[in-house]
Amino acid sequence: MSLQVDIKKKLKGFTLDVTFEADGDCMGILGASGCGKSMTLKCIAGIEKPDSGRIVLNGKILFDSEKHINLSTQKRKVGYLFQNYALFPNMTVRENISVGLAASKENSNSRLEELAALFQLEGLENRYPWQLSGGQQQRVALARSLAYEPEVLMLDEPFSALDEYLKENLQIQVKEILNRYKGDILMVTHSREEVYRFCPKIAVVHNGHVVARGDTREIFQNPCHVTAAKLSGCKNISRIKRTGENRVYALDWNTELVTAESVGDEVRYIGIRAHDLQPVYDGTYQENLISCLHPELPEGLFEQVVLFRTAEQSDSLLWWKVGKEQWREAFVQKLPEQFYLPPEALMLLTEE
Repeated sequence: MSLQVDIKKKLKGFTLDVTFEADGDCMGILGASGCGKSMTLKCIAGIEKPDSGRIVLNGKILFDSEKHINLSTQKRKVGYLFQNYALFPNMTVRENISVGLAASKENSNSRLEELAALFQLEGLENRYPWQLSGGQQQRVALARSLAYEPEVLMLDEPFSALDEYLKENLQIQVKEILNRYKGDILMVTHSREEVYRFCPKIAVVHNGHVVARGDTREIFQNPCHVTAAKLSGCKNISRIKRTGENRVYALDWNTELVTAESVGDEVRYIGIRAHDLQPVYDGTYQENLISCLHPELPEGLFEQVVLFRTAEQSDSLLWWKVGKEQWREAFVQKLPEQFYLPPEALMLLTEE
């Protein structure tokens, strides 16, 4: 199984220009709202037409601007789960799933029974969408997307319409179903938790461009690009000035830092995750120290957050996160006056 995408399309404010390949696994497309994620799926599905480029699915050309090929949506064998599910309100569950099934009535009924069992929809076949919960609506939409056995399944923000308390159980159920699907899967999301849970591979999109692609865990560990760092949850990012092969001056933190890796000319930012800051009370470290000034203590659900400045005139807030049990045992009575930034935890980041 393989999907190759190399397309351009002019949009309001920027040009969508994405190139990536999926190879039979679940690939995430991670990006902020309005970056071109959903438009990419619509171009693959044939709902929108790129200005130029090529889309090939399992050796079959879906779109090629040079060869003037642009297959209709019905001929592309693409399953598409829309963000709002797009169920037909005047159709029952059975009728919604049946849309697009090109099979005999006997085979169609057999396929419907199979999907109803797979998606735990038995007994709901004659209900209308307004009679279903959000989770049930999602399962109907997903069943409809898989009804005619598409060669690629595309999920557009599949959990964004659900209440928070429903998401985790439904994510487990959906993951079990997707594990049985043998084709390519593309999942568009702005949630780092969802992409980390579902997608072994990832493409990070910013203003219509893929700025990072590859193994999800590797990109989260070493995002390289400032946008990828932000989307992967890094709270502490500063502009830098290179002062040596392994030294930078963090302009927003007003301090010089030693890095474990050599600082290339393309590096414009430095980052460190909130959990990687190490509290300091003594003179153990002589470098990579920052002061903890004017701390604020917003309480998280399972961890304590400390927001602080590194200098009196600094407008930049840094984040430190620590587990609540550790916080109660070691820090609740006395906040650290300084933090140590381990060189190996510092991420060197290229420009936006």
